[in-house]
Amino acid sequence: MASSPSSSAQAAREALAMRLSHLRKDAGLTGRELSARCGWHPAKTTRLQKGEIAASDSDIRAWCAATDSDDQAADLIATARAVDSMYQEWRRLHRNGMRKAQEDWSDRHRQARICRTYVSNVVPGYLQTPAYATALMRSITTFQGTPDDVTEAVAARVARSRFLYEGGHRFVVLMEEWVLRSRIGDVDTMTAQLRHLLNVQPLASVSLGIIPASAQRTIWPLEAFYLFDDRQAAVETLTAEVNITQPRELTDYAEAFAGLADMAVYGDNARALITAAIGSLG
Repeated sequence: MASSPSSSAQAAREALAMRLSHLRKDAGLTGRELSARCGWHPAKTTRLQKGEIAASDSDIRAWCAATDSDDQAADLIATARAVDSMYQEWRRLHRNGMRKAQEDWSDRHRQARICRTYVSNVVPGYLQTPAYATALMRSITTFQGTPDDVTEAVAARVARSRFLYEGGHRFVVLMEEWVLRSRIGDVDTMTAQLRHLLNVQPLASVSLGIIPASAQRTIWPLEAFYLFDDRQAAVETLTAEVNITQPRELTDYAEAFAGLADMAVYGDNARALITAAIGSLG
């Protein structure tokens, strides 16, 4: 398994920094000489070459001009933008509210034929009821201190559920039993959410597996992740969304998903766990 969900993003940052360093060396420039040509402090050059700060478009253009490699600027800028999209802090994504991020997630589902989802914390967005989504997103907004557009964000999130019924999409969901018993919102909200899971379980587009709390673990509980076909994994950490496209890491997540699927129960056994969770709400 990958040591960190952000490892591919960090590796890409370091690869870009190495390319910048090679351009400087090939041009026969010291760090101070390049800094003087670019018109910034030498410390900035050092940090760019270590991958400690992100290189802006203007930084890359200045670097390429200083090293007589303007022909490489466009490619480096495209690489830098791709790196920036790999690791995105939630506060940055939600700086104007959560609605836009929810619409971006809808685009991913629209483009994917199969979405494999593992959740250890909350019900995945496309299976959430409006009340559950409201309670959850309001708590996230409060924690992050970002603008409150919860009403609009909930509408965008719940709209994703249409892909359960149209377009030939398939959703393979693995959920830790703990998710069923972790109360988001009040008792009525949680009861309605669990009943909604029972209602969507028979859909042809949905495969819902529950990993019992008593299961013998072969794969430890992980942070929530989504596999879109075989081309991208989106991992949700406390502070950021990590987007993975590196083949080796995609293979790791696919193998982890398969191991988690082997521990899950389905059909009537899954329904029994959901029903028991409803009963525990009193």
